Amino acid sequence: MQLSLGISTCPNDTFIYEALIHGLENSPFDWKVTYADVQTLNEKVLRGELDVAKISAQVYPGISEKYRCLGCGGAIGYGCGPLLLSSAADSFQPELETTLPGANTTAALLFKFWYSRQFADAPKLRYALFNEVYQGLLSKNVPQGVTIHEHRFTWKRDGLHLLQDLGAFWERETGSPIPLGIAVAKKELGFETIEKIENEIRRSLQEARKRIDPITSFIVEKAQIDDEDVIKSHIAMFVNDFSENVGESGWRSLENLWRLSHC
Repeated sequence: MQLSLGISTCPNDTFIYEALIHGLENSPFDWKVTYADVQTLNEKVLRGELDVAKISAQVYPGISEKYRCLGCGGAIGYGCGPLLLSSAADSFQPELETTLPGANTTAALLFKFWYSRQFADAPKLRYALFNEVYQGLLSKNVPQGVTIHEHRFTWKRDGLHLLQDLGAFWERETGSPIPLGIAVAKKELGFETIEKIENEIRRSLQEARKRIDPITSFIVEKAQIDDEDVIKSHIAMFVNDFSENVGESGWRSLENLWRLSHC
């Protein structure tokens, strides 16, 4: 059975899904894979273009009639949230525009969650792909922006300024882990097929976690950064037990986020 799969090129996604993509033993599936940034994947799922995908958690209320949220394959955790950075200033400047990595990303929602508790007016926003946000900060064309993925590990080295750890703020306010990404599958595939998909994702992750060295040539080839220490740190931060089983606290964090997305 051929199915379409959409994931990002980030090391946590390629780590989890590599064995699945390359073909697990006795797998009933043949995967046609699309690699894209998270905002593009969100848009594809909103249009119903993918059978299975890793997307931003906050998108789910808009697709819940057509897609089921899977209990594995996502990105939930502690101390792993998006960062609000500045190219020059040491404090947030609400009068300036803030650049976010896609309107449908969880990072955008977490920024708005933080902003609404600090300021009474609406924020000045623009949107760009996640790598464009970071490059804009480095070039000083973006005065302040929210960064995600591997840029959590490079901002100090690159001389940027931390204005707010949005994930840490979420943890303090909600008491729950940070619900960044989820895996979803089309409901029309049927319960039995979706259960097999979940099993396949878990098998793929379990194979990856058995390796002594988490990095493979596939992961390095897809990554948008060539620093292996950053790649290892990325996997260590974003792949955890929630990736294999969302669990009670993981589902609670997702429900908190989904309620917020309706506000």
